[in-house]
Amino acid sequence: MLFLPFLGAIVIGLLPARHAGHSRRVALFCSGLVWLLAWSLLAVYDPSSSAVQALERHPWATQSGGAFLLGIDGFSLPMLLLATSLAFVALLASHVIHDQLKGYYLFMLLLELGMLGVFMAQDWSLFYIFWEFTLIPLFFLINRWGGARRQHAALNFVLYTMGGSVFLLISLLLAFDAAQADTFAMSAMAGGLQKLPAQSQLLIFFGFLLGFGVKMPIFPIHGWLPLAHVEAPSPVSIILSGVLLKMGSYGLIRAAAILPVAMLILQPLLLSLGMISLLYGALLAWRQSDLKAMVAYSSVSHMGVVLLGIATLNHAGVLGAVSQMVAHGLAAAALFLLVGLLYHRTHSREIADYGSLLHVAPRFAVFIALAFVAAIGMPGTVGFIAEWHVLLGGFQQWGGWIALVSGGMLISAAYSVRTVNQLCTGSANARMSALVDLTVPESITAAFLLFWILLLGWFASPMLHLSVQSVDHFVHLFVGVGR
Repeated sequence: MLFLPFLGAIVIGLLPARHAGHSRRVALFCSGLVWLLAWSLLAVYDPSSSAVQALERHPWATQSGGAFLLGIDGFSLPMLLLATSLAFVALLASHVIHDQLKGYYLFMLLLELGMLGVFMAQDWSLFYIFWEFTLIPLFFLINRWGGARRQHAALNFVLYTMGGSVFLLISLLLAFDAAQADTFAMSAMAGGLQKLPAQSQLLIFFGFLLGFGVKMPIFPIHGWLPLAHVEAPSPVSIILSGVLLKMGSYGLIRAAAILPVAMLILQPLLLSLGMISLLYGALLAWRQSDLKAMVAYSSVSHMGVVLLGIATLNHAGVLGAVSQMVAHGLAAAALFLLVGLLYHRTHSREIADYGSLLHVAPRFAVFIALAFVAAIGMPGTVGFIAEWHVLLGGFQQWGGWIALVSGGMLISAAYSVRTVNQLCTGSANARMSALVDLTVPESITAAFLLFWILLLGWFASPMLHLSVQSVDHFVHLFVGVGR
């Protein structure tokens, strides 16, 4: 799975210039095969165990303590399924890209390689390498195929992320020294770090929080996100919002598991940051007239819900956080897909420029309405299952204070309903009368995402069952340190 995208990138790089059009076929074949292999893991994964499974170890940098160690558990498997699905969808949606095809599809496959490595790595040094590796293809994808301010957006993204990564690297080195395990293997380092005094754990955890918090992102280190989303090509925005943000929350869960005392001490801080991110992101999304900017700020709000779920440190809340990562990935991908296709046809992202899509382009109208319904977590969608678990876990932990979360959810519902109304009803201006509706392949791609949103909303048990044992093990770590 891990090296198929790399092999595909090599094949694309070796293609003669006159056959550059074959790059798309090669990328779709490799990404589709990776997607099938990811889903085949369900046949060998045992959801009744919290242990790391499908473990694969290869000697690598043994003198420095590193190893090529891969595996999956209840946190990483849902992220793998999400990442491979959205990478394939993003490549399907890349038919709107017409320039420098070889470079574009090569970098897309390298980006998929980096994401898979982050979610499969069971060694902190390997995790960090893949974490940093994702910056390279993303920088070029935004800088070369983005919008008018693409260079500023790409540089802004890299500087923010590398700034956070410096703190992440320092914390990893401090953790390696403190654990005294002579290895970066996650399981081996956890045993030594969990016994550290509170002050040492706090020092290391702050570095992890900054590094992972930038990527999530959480307030106030979210500044790169709106610009990167707006200027990135829409297929890249699908991956950026649907998968890359989840790398931050996934890493935070891993960090909390090895530093439980620090996590308990900082629980009120994470609650505050989650609440602020939720409300702040929702309010800024309400103020936007640009469709992509609105969806970008809504991502800050939804990742605030994820942070709240993690901060509860109880079964319902953490299970809700994992579910919300999946739910937001699917909903944000659907919105960026549809907004990107609209922009490709009209060259406008301003909400005021649209109207009466229900009559002009009915397929667009139906899919956009369903995507916004999914984004606000209406009953019957997977977002409702996720947010319900977070609210339940939050009420168990903090009581009535969790009612503040409903404010952000109501704001999200308000701007979503307003946007659907402005896009789909009313009078259309002259240039919208010639808008071409979704083609059959585009409709199938959008339907694929909405199918999973609705299926997991009605039949959530299989998704939840994948993570239950890993969440139980995670929560038990905090009971063991006197919670």
